[in-house]
Amino acid sequence: MQLPYPHAHPFPLILAPMAGVSEAPFRQICRGMGADVVISEFLSSEAIRRRIRTTLEGAEFEECERPIGIQIYGSDANAMAEAAGLITEHYRPEFIDINFGCPVKKVVLRNGGSGCLRDMDLVERIIKAVIGATDLPVTVKTRSGWNDESRDPVSIALRMQDAGARAFTLHARTRTQMFSGNANWDEIARVVEALEIPVIGNGDIASADDVVRMRAHTGCAGAMVGRGAFGNPWLFRDAQALLAGDDRPPAADATERFRVALAHARLAIRLQGDSRRTVIEFRKHLGWYTRGLHGASDLRQRLFQVETIAEAEAIFMNYLAPLAQVA
Repeated sequence: MQLPYPHAHPFPLILAPMAGVSEAPFRQICRGMGADVVISEFLSSEAIRRRIRTTLEGAEFEECERPIGIQIYGSDANAMAEAAGLITEHYRPEFIDINFGCPVKKVVLRNGGSGCLRDMDLVERIIKAVIGATDLPVTVKTRSGWNDESRDPVSIALRMQDAGARAFTLHARTRTQMFSGNANWDEIARVVEALEIPVIGNGDIASADDVVRMRAHTGCAGAMVGRGAFGNPWLFRDAQALLAGDDRPPAADATERFRVALAHARLAIRLQGDSRRTVIEFRKHLGWYTRGLHGASDLRQRLFQVETIAEAEAIFMNYLAPLAQVA
């Protein structure tokens, strides 16, 4: 079955939905670097149906971000259906993704995210209700199970396929693992073998080489990149080159990293408001962009104090000045 991502490469690279990270500025940076598809942060169906402004803002995107999916979560089938209907009517993304994988405690406590995996009948009702409320393709993202005792990704995947999901993303860890240990790519391979719908592999993709390895190891239809893209949107560019059989582009040096970091920051200011709060929330990205650079720890300490993007730019310029003299 075909993936519901128009104009994507044959093996699409997808930016994972991540709270506080997969916001519009970062989605646009990653699209520009070669991500085929982006997905919103996961949004509460209850907050959507109640028209909570901050949640509805999370569903907003610009045309340059397409193809995009809006991801929703919740444990009430009616609320999920209502949220899907509202997203469809007001935002018209390419697809709606249901989060059955989020391990965060406040989500799971409400039986959302991976909490749903304790009740597969509920999962089935949710998927069918969402499909009934939208004319858009509905996809799902989940984990391998709630815990090691209930770890059964093939059975979970088959239930979700039978309920009508158009694509299935597996983060090959259990909820109790959170982000520890290794993702079990063998499980992704087994799900690929069992399903007729496309399977997207997710977990432990930290480099372009990992994308190539995951495709070879699992036979998946596409790869979803999460934390590996933090401060490293070049991962998408490099992976596209390797998948096409081309040489890997030169690694981004400090000048290139700072250029993209500032472009990302300016997008944040434009899309999220020119406020101290925007800059403070952006500090984490500034830190991620410096990883691996000489003196990165000291650089990060200074960047974590900035209150304006101009201050960050000055820190970057001071860092580059000695390098320019050497050159």
